[in-house]
Amino acid sequence: MTTVLSARPGVCTPATVTGVDLRVPLVTGEHVRYANLDLAASAPALTAVADHVAALLPYYASVHRGAGYASQVCTAVLERARETVGRFVGARADDVVVFTRNTTDALNLLAGCVPGPVLRLDVEHHANLLAWGPGRVLRAAATVEQTLADLRYALLADRPALLAVTGASNVTGELLPLDEITALAHAAGARVVVDAAQLAPHRNVDIAATGIDYVALSGHKLYAPYGAGALVGRRDWLDVATPYLAGGGAVHAVTAPDEGGATEVSWAPAPHRHEAGTPNVLGAAALAEACRVLPGALDPAHEAALLHRLETGLDALPGVRTLRIWPDSTDRVAVCTFVVDGHPAGRVAAYLSAEHGIGVRDGKFCAHPLLSRLAGTPDDCAVRASLGLGTTVDDVDRLVDAVEWLVTDGPGWDYAVVDGRWSPVPDPRETDPLGIGSPTGAALPGCGH
Repeated sequence: MTTVLSARPGVCTPATVTGVDLRVPLVTGEHVRYANLDLAASAPALTAVADHVAALLPYYASVHRGAGYASQVCTAVLERARETVGRFVGARADDVVVFTRNTTDALNLLAGCVPGPVLRLDVEHHANLLAWGPGRVLRAAATVEQTLADLRYALLADRPALLAVTGASNVTGELLPLDEITALAHAAGARVVVDAAQLAPHRNVDIAATGIDYVALSGHKLYAPYGAGALVGRRDWLDVATPYLAGGGAVHAVTAPDEGGATEVSWAPAPHRHEAGTPNVLGAAALAEACRVLPGALDPAHEAALLHRLETGLDALPGVRTLRIWPDSTDRVAVCTFVVDGHPAGRVAAYLSAEHGIGVRDGKFCAHPLLSRLAGTPDDCAVRASLGLGTTVDDVDRLVDAVEWLVTDGPGWDYAVVDGRWSPVPDPRETDPLGIGSPTGAALPGCGH
Protein backbone atom coordinates (compact mmCIF):
# COMPACT_ATOMS: atom_id res chain seq x y z
CA MET A 1 0.00 0.00 0.00
CA THR A 2 1.27 3.46 -0.90
CA THR A 3 0.56 6.12 1.70
CA VAL A 4 0.47 9.72 0.58
CA LEU A 5 0.88 12.46 3.16
CA SER A 6 -1.91 15.00 3.31
CA ALA A 7 -1.32 18.57 2.26
CA ARG A 8 -2.73 19.65 5.63
CA PRO A 9 -0.02 20.07 8.28
CA GLY A 10 0.04 17.29 10.83
CA VAL A 11 -2.50 15.12 9.03
CA CYS A 12 -1.77 11.86 7.20
CA THR A 13 -4.51 10.42 5.05
CA PRO A 14 -3.83 7.02 3.44
CA ALA A 15 -4.81 7.14 -0.23
CA THR A 16 -4.25 4.01 -2.25
CA VAL A 17 -4.70 3.53 -5.96
CA THR A 18 -5.50 0.34 -7.79
CA GLY A 19 -2.64 -1.35 -9.61
CA VAL A 20 0.23 -0.23 -7.39
CA ASP A 21 1.40 -3.84 -7.13
CA LEU A 22 0.82 -4.71 -10.79
CA ARG A 23 3.60 -6.81 -12.25
CA VAL A 24 4.27 -6.65 -15.99
CA PRO A 25 6.38 -8.75 -18.35
CA LEU A 26 9.64 -7.64 -19.93
CA VAL A 27 10.99 -8.84 -23.26
CA THR A 28 13.62 -10.77 -21.30
CA GLY A 29 10.95 -12.98 -19.74
CA GLU A 30 11.18 -11.37 -16.30
CA HIS A 31 8.28 -9.72 -14.50
CA VAL A 32 8.69 -6.45 -12.58
CA ARG A 33 6.46 -4.08 -10.66
CA TYR A 34 4.94 -1.62 -13.09
CA ALA A 35 6.17 1.96 -12.75
CA ASN A 36 3.20 3.97 -13.99
CA LEU A 37 4.58 7.37 -14.96
CA ASP A 38 1.78 8.22 -17.36
CA LEU A 39 -0.74 9.64 -14.88
CA ALA A 40 -1.26 12.86 -16.86
CA ALA A 41 -2.89 10.77 -19.60
CA SER A 42 -5.13 8.66 -17.35
CA ALA A 43 -4.77 7.95 -13.66
CA PRO A 44 -5.71 4.65 -12.03
CA ALA A 45 -8.75 4.52 -9.79
CA LEU A 46 -8.41 5.36 -6.14
CA THR A 47 -9.19 2.27 -4.11
CA ALA A 48 -11.91 4.27 -2.35
CA VAL A 49 -13.43 5.13 -5.73
CA ALA A 50 -13.43 1.52 -6.92
CA ASP A 51 -14.98 0.41 -3.61
CA HIS A 52 -17.63 3.13 -3.84
CA VAL A 53 -18.64 2.08 -7.35
CA ALA A 54 -18.75 -1.59 -6.30
CA ALA A 55 -21.05 -0.67 -3.39
CA LEU A 56 -23.35 1.29 -5.71
CA LEU A 57 -23.62 -1.36 -8.44
CA PRO A 58 -26.37 -3.44 -6.76
CA TYR A 59 -28.54 -0.30 -6.67
CA TYR A 60 -27.84 0.73 -10.26
CA ALA A 61 -30.98 1.98 -12.02
CA SER A 62 -32.07 4.87 -14.20
CA VAL A 63 -32.53 8.20 -12.45
CA HIS A 64 -34.93 11.16 -12.05
CA ARG A 65 -38.19 9.54 -13.17
CA GLY A 66 -38.01 6.11 -11.57
CA ALA A 67 -40.41 5.37 -8.72
CA GLY A 68 -38.50 2.28 -7.64
CA TYR A 69 -36.30 2.34 -4.57
CA ALA A 70 -33.09 1.71 -6.53
CA SER A 71 -33.93 4.57 -8.90
CA GLN A 72 -34.46 6.89 -5.96
CA VAL A 73 -31.13 5.86 -4.46
CA CYS A 74 -29.31 6.51 -7.75
CA THR A 75 -31.05 9.84 -8.23
CA ALA A 76 -29.89 10.93 -4.79
CA VAL A 77 -26.37 9.70 -5.51
CA LEU A 78 -26.24 11.64 -8.80
CA GLU A 79 -27.50 14.91 -7.38
CA ARG A 80 -25.34 14.60 -4.28
CA ALA A 81 -22.37 14.00 -6.60
CA ARG A 82 -23.21 17.29 -8.31
CA GLU A 83 -22.96 19.10 -4.98
CA THR A 84 -19.69 17.36 -4.08
CA VAL A 85 -17.99 18.22 -7.37
CA GLY A 86 -19.08 21.82 -7.03
CA ARG A 87 -17.68 22.00 -3.52
CA PHE A 88 -14.39 20.44 -4.72
CA VAL A 89 -13.77 23.35 -7.10
CA GLY A 90 -15.09 26.06 -4.77
CA ALA A 91 -18.23 26.77 -6.78
CA ARG A 92 -20.35 29.78 -5.92
CA ALA A 93 -23.87 29.25 -4.60
CA ASP A 94 -25.47 30.05 -7.96
CA ASP A 95 -23.00 28.10 -10.12
CA VAL A 96 -24.14 24.99 -11.97
CA VAL A 97 -22.42 21.60 -12.33
CA VAL A 98 -23.01 19.84 -15.65
CA PHE A 99 -21.78 16.26 -15.91
CA THR A 100 -19.94 15.47 -19.14
CA ARG A 101 -17.74 12.66 -20.45
CA ASN A 102 -14.45 14.49 -19.87
CA THR A 103 -12.73 17.87 -20.17
CA THR A 104 -12.91 17.88 -23.97
CA ASP A 105 -16.64 17.24 -23.80
CA ALA A 106 -17.10 19.98 -21.21
CA LEU A 107 -15.21 22.58 -23.26
CA ASN A 108 -17.12 21.71 -26.42
CA LEU A 109 -20.38 22.03 -24.48
CA LEU A 110 -19.40 25.50 -23.27
CA ALA A 111 -18.32 26.48 -26.78
CA GLY A 112 -21.95 26.22 -27.85
CA CYS A 113 -22.97 28.64 -25.11
CA VAL A 114 -20.45 31.48 -25.57
CA PRO A 115 -22.06 34.63 -27.07
CA GLY A 116 -18.94 35.84 -28.86
CA PRO A 117 -15.33 35.12 -29.85
CA VAL A 118 -12.87 33.25 -27.65
CA LEU A 119 -9.23 34.15 -27.03
CA ARG A 120 -6.73 31.39 -26.17
CA LEU A 121 -2.98 30.79 -26.05
CA ASP A 122 -1.09 28.51 -28.43
CA VAL A 123 0.26 26.41 -25.52
CA GLU A 124 -3.11 24.77 -24.95
CA HIS A 125 -4.08 21.12 -25.25
CA HIS A 126 -6.07 20.64 -28.46
CA ALA A 127 -9.26 20.39 -26.38
CA ASN A 128 -8.82 24.01 -25.30
CA LEU A 129 -7.40 25.13 -28.64
CA LEU A 130 -9.85 23.70 -31.17
CA ALA A 131 -13.24 23.71 -29.44
CA TRP A 132 -13.92 27.42 -29.70
CA GLY A 133 -14.31 28.42 -33.33
CA PRO A 134 -13.94 32.19 -33.91
CA GLY A 135 -11.33 34.09 -31.96
CA ARG A 136 -7.61 34.68 -31.83
CA VAL A 137 -4.94 32.15 -30.89
CA LEU A 138 -2.26 34.20 -29.17
CA ARG A 139 1.33 32.99 -29.23
CA ALA A 140 2.66 32.73 -25.68
CA ALA A 141 5.69 34.92 -25.10
CA ALA A 142 9.07 33.74 -23.86
CA THR A 143 8.27 34.66 -20.24
CA VAL A 144 5.18 34.56 -18.04
CA GLU A 145 5.49 38.28 -17.44
CA GLN A 146 5.43 39.11 -21.16
CA THR A 147 2.67 36.58 -21.81
CA LEU A 148 0.49 38.36 -19.25
CA ALA A 149 1.27 41.71 -20.88
CA ASP A 150 0.36 40.32 -24.31
CA LEU A 151 -2.86 38.86 -22.91
CA ARG A 152 -3.80 42.23 -21.44
CA TYR A 153 -3.29 43.91 -24.80
CA ALA A 154 -5.17 41.23 -26.76
CA LEU A 155 -8.09 41.29 -24.33
CA LEU A 156 -8.46 45.05 -24.64
CA ALA A 157 -7.95 45.03 -28.41
CA ASP A 158 -10.19 42.08 -29.29
CA ARG A 159 -12.82 42.33 -26.53
CA PRO A 160 -13.56 38.58 -26.60
CA ALA A 161 -16.48 37.10 -24.73
CA LEU A 162 -14.28 34.43 -23.19
CA LEU A 163 -10.62 33.74 -22.41
CA ALA A 164 -9.80 30.01 -22.41
CA VAL A 165 -6.63 29.11 -20.52
CA THR A 166 -4.96 26.02 -19.15
CA GLY A 167 -4.64 25.56 -15.40
CA ALA A 168 -1.42 23.55 -15.84
CA SER A 169 0.36 22.66 -19.06
CA ASN A 170 -0.09 19.01 -20.00
CA VAL A 171 3.40 19.16 -21.59
CA THR A 172 5.53 20.88 -18.95
CA GLY A 173 3.29 21.09 -15.88
CA GLU A 174 3.81 24.84 -15.63
CA LEU A 175 1.10 26.98 -14.02
CA LEU A 176 -0.05 30.44 -14.97
CA PRO A 177 -1.31 32.88 -12.27
CA LEU A 178 -5.03 32.28 -12.70
CA ASP A 179 -6.18 34.97 -10.29
CA GLU A 180 -4.17 37.60 -12.19
CA ILE A 181 -5.34 36.33 -15.57
CA THR A 182 -8.95 36.38 -14.37
CA ALA A 183 -8.59 39.96 -13.21
CA LEU A 184 -7.19 40.96 -16.63
CA ALA A 185 -10.06 39.26 -18.44
CA HIS A 186 -12.76 40.74 -16.22
CA ALA A 187 -11.28 44.22 -16.63
CA ALA A 188 -11.74 43.79 -20.39
CA GLY A 189 -15.30 42.48 -20.01
CA ALA A 190 -14.42 38.84 -20.76
CA ARG A 191 -15.13 35.70 -18.80
CA VAL A 192 -12.55 32.97 -18.10
CA VAL A 193 -12.73 29.21 -18.48
CA VAL A 194 -9.91 27.10 -17.03
CA ASP A 195 -8.99 23.73 -18.48
CA ALA A 196 -8.28 22.09 -15.11
CA ALA A 197 -7.66 18.58 -16.44
CA GLN A 198 -4.03 18.67 -15.27
CA LEU A 199 -4.45 21.17 -12.43
CA ALA A 200 -7.24 19.58 -10.39
CA PRO A 201 -5.40 16.29 -9.69
CA HIS A 202 -2.54 18.23 -8.08
CA ARG A 203 -3.78 21.56 -6.72
CA ASN A 204 -6.77 23.09 -4.98
CA VAL A 205 -9.10 24.83 -7.45
CA ASP A 206 -11.28 27.57 -5.99
CA ILE A 207 -13.66 29.26 -8.39
CA ALA A 208 -15.10 31.66 -5.84
CA ALA A 209 -11.74 32.78 -4.47
CA THR A 210 -10.12 33.41 -7.86
CA GLY A 211 -13.17 34.72 -9.68
CA ILE A 212 -12.86 32.11 -12.45
CA ASP A 213 -16.12 31.83 -14.38
CA TYR A 214 -15.92 28.21 -15.57
CA VAL A 215 -13.83 25.13 -14.84
CA ALA A 216 -13.67 21.93 -16.89
CA LEU A 217 -12.18 18.69 -15.55
CA SER A 218 -11.98 14.94 -16.17
CA GLY A 219 -12.60 12.04 -13.82
CA HIS A 220 -10.08 9.84 -15.60
CA LYS A 221 -7.31 12.22 -14.55
CA LEU A 222 -8.72 12.57 -11.02
CA TYR A 223 -8.32 8.88 -10.16
CA ALA A 224 -11.94 8.19 -11.16
CA PRO A 225 -11.69 6.57 -14.62
CA TYR A 226 -15.38 5.75 -15.03
CA GLY A 227 -16.26 8.00 -17.94
CA ALA A 228 -17.38 11.22 -16.28
CA GLY A 229 -16.15 14.81 -16.26
CA ALA A 230 -17.73 18.13 -15.39
CA LEU A 231 -18.24 21.71 -16.43
CA VAL A 232 -18.76 24.00 -13.44
CA GLY A 233 -19.57 27.69 -13.59
CA ARG A 234 -21.98 30.53 -14.16
CA ARG A 235 -25.53 29.59 -15.04
CA ASP A 236 -26.75 32.39 -17.31
CA TRP A 237 -25.03 31.37 -20.58
CA LEU A 238 -25.88 27.72 -19.97
CA ASP A 239 -29.56 28.41 -19.28
CA VAL A 240 -30.23 30.12 -22.61
CA ALA A 241 -27.92 28.23 -24.99
CA THR A 242 -29.06 25.59 -27.42
CA PRO A 243 -28.99 22.25 -25.59
CA TYR A 244 -25.74 20.38 -26.12
CA LEU A 245 -27.73 17.25 -27.03
CA ALA A 246 -31.44 17.07 -27.84
CA GLY A 247 -33.30 14.27 -26.15
CA GLY A 248 -34.96 12.88 -23.07
CA GLY A 249 -34.22 14.52 -19.76
CA ALA A 250 -33.39 17.90 -21.31
CA VAL A 251 -36.99 19.12 -21.65
CA HIS A 252 -39.95 20.18 -19.57
CA ALA A 253 -42.50 19.44 -22.28
CA VAL A 254 -42.88 18.61 -25.98
CA THR A 255 -46.18 19.23 -27.79
CA ALA A 256 -47.78 16.87 -30.29
CA PRO A 257 -47.02 17.78 -33.95
CA ASP A 258 -49.34 20.37 -35.46
CA GLU A 259 -50.80 20.13 -38.96
CA GLY A 260 -47.46 21.14 -40.43
CA GLY A 261 -45.60 18.51 -38.41
CA ALA A 262 -43.93 21.02 -36.07
CA THR A 263 -43.62 20.54 -32.33
CA GLU A 264 -42.96 23.02 -29.56
CA VAL A 265 -40.30 22.24 -26.97
CA SER A 266 -39.92 23.75 -23.53
CA TRP A 267 -36.29 23.10 -22.58
CA ALA A 268 -35.16 22.57 -19.00
CA PRO A 269 -32.60 24.95 -17.48
CA ALA A 270 -29.03 23.85 -16.83
CA PRO A 271 -27.71 21.40 -15.84
CA HIS A 272 -30.38 19.07 -17.24
CA ARG A 273 -30.67 21.17 -20.40
CA HIS A 274 -27.25 19.84 -21.42
CA GLU A 275 -27.49 16.30 -20.02
CA ALA A 276 -29.93 14.61 -22.42
CA GLY A 277 -30.10 10.83 -22.25
CA THR A 278 -29.49 8.45 -19.39
CA PRO A 279 -26.65 9.93 -17.31
CA ASN A 280 -23.52 8.07 -16.31
CA VAL A 281 -24.49 7.60 -12.67
CA LEU A 282 -21.50 5.37 -11.88
CA GLY A 283 -19.12 7.87 -13.45
CA ALA A 284 -20.61 10.78 -11.54
CA ALA A 285 -20.48 8.81 -8.29
CA ALA A 286 -16.85 7.86 -8.94
CA LEU A 287 -15.90 11.46 -9.71
CA ALA A 288 -17.61 12.69 -6.55
CA GLU A 289 -15.86 10.09 -4.40
CA ALA A 290 -12.50 11.16 -5.81
CA CYS A 291 -13.43 14.76 -5.01
CA ARG A 292 -14.14 13.71 -1.41
CA VAL A 293 -10.86 11.81 -1.00
CA LEU A 294 -8.32 13.93 -2.87
CA PRO A 295 -8.30 17.12 -0.75
CA GLY A 296 -6.92 15.17 2.19
CA ALA A 297 -4.53 13.07 0.13
CA LEU A 298 -2.65 15.55 -2.03
CA ASP A 299 0.84 16.61 -1.01
CA PRO A 300 2.24 19.21 -3.45
CA ALA A 301 5.53 19.42 -1.54
CA HIS A 302 6.09 15.66 -1.88
CA GLU A 303 5.27 15.78 -5.58
CA ALA A 304 7.60 18.76 -6.05
CA ALA A 305 10.43 16.80 -4.41
CA LEU A 306 9.84 13.83 -6.73
CA LEU A 307 9.67 16.12 -9.76
CA HIS A 308 12.93 17.85 -8.74
CA ARG A 309 14.62 14.48 -8.30
CA LEU A 310 13.46 13.35 -11.72
CA GLU A 311 14.33 16.52 -13.59
CA THR A 312 17.70 16.89 -11.89
CA GLY A 313 18.56 13.30 -12.70
CA LEU A 314 17.59 13.63 -16.35
CA ASP A 315 19.33 16.99 -16.81
CA ALA A 316 22.58 15.42 -15.59
CA LEU A 317 22.59 12.89 -18.43
CA PRO A 318 24.42 13.67 -21.70
CA GLY A 319 22.12 14.34 -24.62
CA VAL A 320 18.98 14.58 -22.50
CA ARG A 321 17.03 17.84 -22.47
CA THR A 322 13.93 18.63 -20.39
CA LEU A 323 11.40 21.05 -21.84
CA ARG A 324 10.01 24.26 -20.37
CA ILE A 325 7.86 27.06 -21.77
CA TRP A 326 8.77 29.93 -19.45
CA PRO A 327 12.03 30.35 -17.50
CA ASP A 328 10.27 32.64 -15.01
CA SER A 329 7.43 30.26 -14.12
CA THR A 330 7.52 29.55 -10.40
CA ASP A 331 5.13 26.63 -9.93
CA ARG A 332 4.55 23.30 -11.68
CA VAL A 333 2.59 20.13 -11.26
CA ALA A 334 4.50 16.86 -11.51
CA VAL A 335 4.93 16.59 -15.28
CA CYS A 336 8.34 16.32 -16.95
CA THR A 337 8.79 16.13 -20.72
CA PHE A 338 12.17 15.42 -22.30
CA VAL A 339 13.99 14.45 -25.48
CA VAL A 340 17.02 12.20 -25.89
CA ASP A 341 19.42 13.14 -28.69
CA GLY A 342 19.66 10.48 -31.36
CA HIS A 343 16.76 8.44 -30.00
CA PRO A 344 13.22 8.89 -31.39
CA ALA A 345 10.71 9.51 -28.62
CA GLY A 346 8.61 6.51 -29.60
CA ARG A 347 11.59 4.19 -29.40
CA VAL A 348 12.56 5.60 -26.00
CA ALA A 349 9.05 4.93 -24.67
CA ALA A 350 8.99 1.41 -26.15
CA TYR A 351 12.42 0.69 -24.62
CA LEU A 352 11.34 1.91 -21.18
CA SER A 353 8.30 -0.35 -21.29
CA ALA A 354 9.85 -3.43 -22.84
CA GLU A 355 13.12 -3.53 -20.89
CA HIS A 356 12.26 -1.73 -17.64
CA GLY A 357 8.50 -2.00 -17.05
CA ILE A 358 8.06 1.78 -17.05
CA GLY A 359 4.99 3.42 -18.58
CA VAL A 360 5.44 6.90 -20.10
CA ARG A 361 3.85 8.81 -22.96
CA ASP A 362 5.50 9.79 -26.24
CA GLY A 363 4.41 12.02 -29.09
CA LYS A 364 3.05 15.56 -29.23
CA PHE A 365 0.53 15.13 -26.38
CA CYS A 366 -2.35 16.75 -28.29
CA ALA A 367 -0.42 20.03 -28.15
CA HIS A 368 1.12 20.19 -31.60
CA PRO A 369 1.81 23.96 -31.78
CA LEU A 370 3.66 23.86 -28.46
CA LEU A 371 5.73 20.79 -29.32
CA SER A 372 6.73 22.26 -32.67
CA ARG A 373 8.27 25.09 -30.67
CA LEU A 374 9.83 23.14 -27.80
CA ALA A 375 10.85 19.68 -28.95
CA GLY A 376 13.60 20.50 -31.42
CA THR A 377 13.38 16.98 -32.90
CA PRO A 378 12.78 16.03 -36.55
CA ASP A 379 9.23 14.90 -35.83
CA ASP A 380 8.47 17.38 -32.99
CA CYS A 381 7.93 14.45 -30.60
CA ALA A 382 9.10 14.03 -27.01
CA VAL A 383 8.72 11.73 -23.99
CA ARG A 384 6.55 12.68 -21.00
CA ALA A 385 6.75 11.30 -17.48
CA SER A 386 3.95 12.32 -15.11
CA LEU A 387 3.73 11.60 -11.40
CA GLY A 388 1.01 11.53 -8.77
CA LEU A 389 -0.59 9.35 -6.14
CA GLY A 390 1.22 6.03 -5.95
CA THR A 391 4.47 7.34 -7.46
CA THR A 392 7.52 6.41 -5.41
CA VAL A 393 11.16 7.46 -5.28
CA ASP A 394 11.98 4.04 -6.73
CA ASP A 395 9.81 4.78 -9.77
CA VAL A 396 11.65 8.03 -10.39
CA ASP A 397 15.08 6.48 -9.93
CA ARG A 398 14.19 3.57 -12.22
CA LEU A 399 13.35 6.00 -15.00
CA VAL A 400 16.55 8.02 -14.59
CA ASP A 401 18.65 4.85 -14.43
CA ALA A 402 16.93 3.42 -17.51
CA VAL A 403 17.53 6.59 -19.54
CA GLU A 404 21.15 6.65 -18.39
CA TRP A 405 21.54 3.05 -19.57
CA LEU A 406 20.02 4.05 -22.91
CA VAL A 407 22.38 6.97 -23.55
CA THR A 408 25.50 5.11 -22.41
CA ASP A 409 24.96 1.55 -23.70
CA GLY A 410 21.95 1.75 -25.99
CA PRO A 411 18.91 -0.52 -25.89
CA GLY A 412 19.35 -4.22 -25.24
CA TRP A 413 16.67 -5.24 -27.77
CA ASP A 414 15.84 -4.42 -31.37
CA TYR A 415 13.03 -1.95 -32.08
CA ALA A 416 11.13 -1.03 -35.22
CA VAL A 417 7.98 0.84 -36.22
CA VAL A 418 5.13 -1.68 -36.39
CA ASP A 419 1.62 -0.49 -37.34
CA GLY A 420 2.64 3.10 -36.73
CA ARG A 421 4.21 2.54 -33.30
CA TRP A 422 7.71 1.75 -32.12
CA SER A 423 7.78 -1.81 -30.76
CA PRO A 424 10.34 -4.39 -29.67
CA VAL A 425 11.10 -6.86 -32.45
CA PRO A 426 10.27 -9.57 -31.71
CA ASP A 427 7.91 -8.87 -28.83
CA PRO A 428 7.49 -12.04 -26.75
CA ARG A 429 5.31 -10.42 -24.08
CA GLU A 430 1.76 -11.62 -23.53
CA THR A 431 -0.47 -8.68 -24.40
CA ASP A 432 -3.85 -10.29 -23.68
CA PRO A 433 -3.74 -11.05 -19.95
CA LEU A 434 -7.54 -10.81 -19.72
CA GLY A 435 -8.07 -13.42 -22.40
CA ILE A 436 -10.42 -11.35 -24.55
CA GLY A 437 -8.41 -11.52 -27.78
CA SER A 438 -6.31 -8.99 -29.68
CA PRO A 439 -7.84 -6.16 -31.75
CA THR A 440 -8.16 -6.71 -35.49
CA GLY A 441 -9.00 -3.17 -36.56
CA ALA A 442 -6.95 -0.22 -37.73
CA ALA A 443 -3.47 0.59 -36.47
CA LEU A 444 -3.15 2.61 -33.29
CA PRO A 445 -2.34 6.35 -33.53
CA GLY A 446 1.36 7.12 -33.68
CA CYS A 447 3.59 9.98 -32.70
CA GLY A 448 1.58 12.67 -34.39
CA HIS A 449 -1.27 12.35 -31.89
